[in-house]
Amino acid sequence: MIGSVTLALFVLLGLSIPVGIVLFLLGFGVDYFYSPFPLIRGLGQVVWSSSNSSTLIAIPLFVLLGEILVRGGVAERTYAALDKWFSWLPGGLVHANVVTATAFSATSGSSVATAATVATVAMPQADKLGYDPRLFSGAIAAGGTLGILIPPSINLIVFGFLTETSIPRLFLAGLLPGLALALGFMIVTALICCVRPSLGGASRTFTWNERLMALFQLLPILVLFLVVVGSIYAGWATPTESAAIGVTMAIAITMAYRSFGWHMLKSSMTGSVRITSMIMLVVVGAFFLNFVLASAGMGRELRLFVTGLGVGPMETLIVIIGLYVVLGFFIETLSLMVMTIPIIVPIVVDLGFDKVWFGVLMIVLIEMALITPPVGMNLYVVQGARKNGVMSEVMVGAVPFVLVMLMMVGLLVLFPQLALYLPSKL
Repeated sequence: MIGSVTLALFVLLGLSIPVGIVLFLLGFGVDYFYSPFPLIRGLGQVVWSSSNSSTLIAIPLFVLLGEILVRGGVAERTYAALDKWFSWLPGGLVHANVVTATAFSATSGSSVATAATVATVAMPQADKLGYDPRLFSGAIAAGGTLGILIPPSINLIVFGFLTETSIPRLFLAGLLPGLALALGFMIVTALICCVRPSLGGASRTFTWNERLMALFQLLPILVLFLVVVGSIYAGWATPTESAAIGVTMAIAITMAYRSFGWHMLKSSMTGSVRITSMIMLVVVGAFFLNFVLASAGMGRELRLFVTGLGVGPMETLIVIIGLYVVLGFFIETLSLMVMTIPIIVPIVVDLGFDKVWFGVLMIVLIEMALITPPVGMNLYVVQGARKNGVMSEVMVGAVPFVLVMLMMVGLLVLFPQLALYLPSKL
């Protein structure tokens, strides 16, 4: 059954059928061919139970938060301010790309939204200042992946919802690895530009007065992050309530910048509905597929396969990591998460690994899938913003950052406290 379901999955995805629809079709097929009971009769209950959660309300709110900041011009102001602080480093503006992506990751919770934001603002500068298009675009694609690791993260919310794990603990667990990845991206950029200075464009310097004045443009983002995330950890608000507070603050920020308008708000809400609808279709479809697979005994088959390998917990974990790396080449990230979590996480917990730690490890592996062809979403987002050149340039430029992510996977396996230290202090 495992082989036939996997083959059907790749065939349907190869036909360019939307992922959410593919999940429902697989569920119907497994129900028809393998289940002794007509499980389709429980479809209504599964759809209702999988979407009837106050936790999931945080998703459209965080998406709306990011949309308002982007359409309200906050992204451009933040990027210009960070340019003044980081352009003197080897690699110049590439570092501003990474740091801006990190800043917006801490507000929007979405990798694709973060990559699209930074790409739209930064790309006009690449040709003007003589940057290598591969490194410049690859850094934006990689920096955008931080949106699903640094809190608040939509993907961590989904992981917590599916595994009944504390979302505040997951947010804390993702903070240090996320910041470490951002630092790793900057280090590898500096090393590349030290070896090949021509790739990084001309370094620029600004006066300290200009830099200090630029801090005022960063203050709204910093305050927004502290209020949204701090209210969760202080116990003053749930993730859903903090997201609502964040949306209110984002509107206030755009009003202060005199960029708020009904047309902007309408566009932000329309974009949020589209993104949220896509996410929820995938979540609900995956719930139905997992319900059918569990009823048909696939979870039992997979557990027997893993135990039949005759290897220890660490070797089994390496097999699971390899599985995610390979599947990440072909399956969209959120779909990969929701399809595998109900099957893989119980196995990982049975092996003695911490569920919060594995959630962060999985997110890093999912981040890799965002910048590895042929389905890496961030690659297509950045290429779309470039409006010139070829797709292969973005792919090549992302390779050094994929290696940094692999190093982070190794560090998380060797030093689990990298993810678990902050949650242990909660």
